[in-house]
Amino acid sequence: MSDNLIEIRNLNVAFNGQVAVRDLCLDIRAGECLALVGESGSGKSVTAHSILQLLPECGTQSSGSIRYRGQQLLGAEASTLRALRGNRIAMIFQEPMTSLNPLHSIEKQIGETLLVHKGLGGKAAQLRILELLELVGIANPRERLKAYPHQLSGGQRQRVMIAMALACEPELLIADEPTTALDVTVQRKILLLLKSLQQRLGMSLLLISHDLNLVRSIAQRVCVMRGGEIVEQAACETLFTAPQHPYSCELLNAEPEGEALPRDEREAVLEVTDLSVRFPLGGGLFQRKTWLHAVDGISLSIQRGKTLGIVGESGSGKSTLGQAILRLLDSAGSIRFQGEALDGLNQKQLRPWRKQMQVVFQDPFGSLSPRMSVAQIISEGLEVHSQCTAQECEAQVIQVLKEVGLDPQSRHRYPHEFSGGQRQRIAIARALVLKPALILLDEPTSALDRTVQKQVVALLRQLQEKHGLTYLFISHDLSVVRALAHDMIVIKDGKVVERGASHDVFDAPQHPYTRELLAAAHPGWA
Repeated sequence: MSDNLIEIRNLNVAFNGQVAVRDLCLDIRAGECLALVGESGSGKSVTAHSILQLLPECGTQSSGSIRYRGQQLLGAEASTLRALRGNRIAMIFQEPMTSLNPLHSIEKQIGETLLVHKGLGGKAAQLRILELLELVGIANPRERLKAYPHQLSGGQRQRVMIAMALACEPELLIADEPTTALDVTVQRKILLLLKSLQQRLGMSLLLISHDLNLVRSIAQRVCVMRGGEIVEQAACETLFTAPQHPYSCELLNAEPEGEALPRDEREAVLEVTDLSVRFPLGGGLFQRKTWLHAVDGISLSIQRGKTLGIVGESGSGKSTLGQAILRLLDSAGSIRFQGEALDGLNQKQLRPWRKQMQVVFQDPFGSLSPRMSVAQIISEGLEVHSQCTAQECEAQVIQVLKEVGLDPQSRHRYPHEFSGGQRQRIAIARALVLKPALILLDEPTSALDRTVQKQVVALLRQLQEKHGLTYLFISHDLSVVRALAHDMIVIKDGKVVERGASHDVFDAPQHPYTRELLAAAHPGWA
């Protein structure tokens, strides 16, 4: 009897005639960890979604065979798939904010899985939910039960998704970029967690990732995909030490490189003094209100044409700090941009400054309107802030798409027709098209594979040189920060624990927390 849990034979998937997966044959053995690697758009996620039949029915053409323990899944009855989804086969999605229900608390969403598949409710369900949240590293899990997705950081939302997937102890866990939104220290914890669960439960793991360091430390077998086809598959160590296909070699050699372009001392484009942001945690009519100090008295300055890197664990206050600087969140403290005090301006007074301050958000799918084409998304800012004709707008859209490495012919398509990495490039194009003085980049490369990360870092550096752009760069990927940032600050629990020139911080970190971050990312840095 075959020890294969999943058998895929001659799988073909096309969207409105556009081929995404071609003649794919793949086995997932019981108890093994198989990794699918490749650039964004190579067909990794489409393959994984096909197993559970999660692709949209409209416009999707599929053929071939997908069997789970001999049972045909391709074209299976809805009741059959419902019994498997979240129970015997579970999935961690790439973009947690769009996968979690914004109207339901964390407790309710995890509890729903336990109720449907295990019949578990009430106190027993709550105890199991607390156990799961603690398992995936959520601090103070009891306090998070009533929280909603928007009240969590990107990394915390991803950990909730992992807890939901593990709730029923599935036979196969499909992890689609499971550590994309996580900082390096939590990546290591989640990696060890997945590895231990796989061994303890005898669970199979299909890992989809562009992080080859992650793949090497957990996978037993690796399949390399390109253009919807598997170009190489081998045992993990064999592939990393002796890759056979040129594309595999290209992936292994892809690492953001170089360093920030030298800059003369110039005037500060942004000065922030004693900035604080707090959120209410609770308290009623007869209870004292308590507050979470997400940003606690941070001061910083960025000179024109330079990049300031902001690093720290998820939940440390990085994104909150960025949004407060752009006046997207209420805050206390002083914010001066190009010599003008912004902290005292109302939203109407701020509008002329919006053109000069653009942002690329962490979750590209959540920040792009699904009802607008790429051309409409990118040109929206031009229509609001610039007096240009339709022809001039279209010309600028075409130009910026070329700059971020997308085919201008794709401008009439919609966000759902692109891979995660391609959507992130659309978000970058939307920010770049107005050629602002300051761009807040909130994890702009977290959804991109390594080869595209190299291209994006080179692109950002080139645009900075050409237009004198200033970047506020938030990231947990320290290799990207090192390649792009002139200066950096390290944040923990809403406070700056270390600051300085990037090369000084990387070469001689002073704070124990900074050393911990560097050791988690690369042992040679600590």
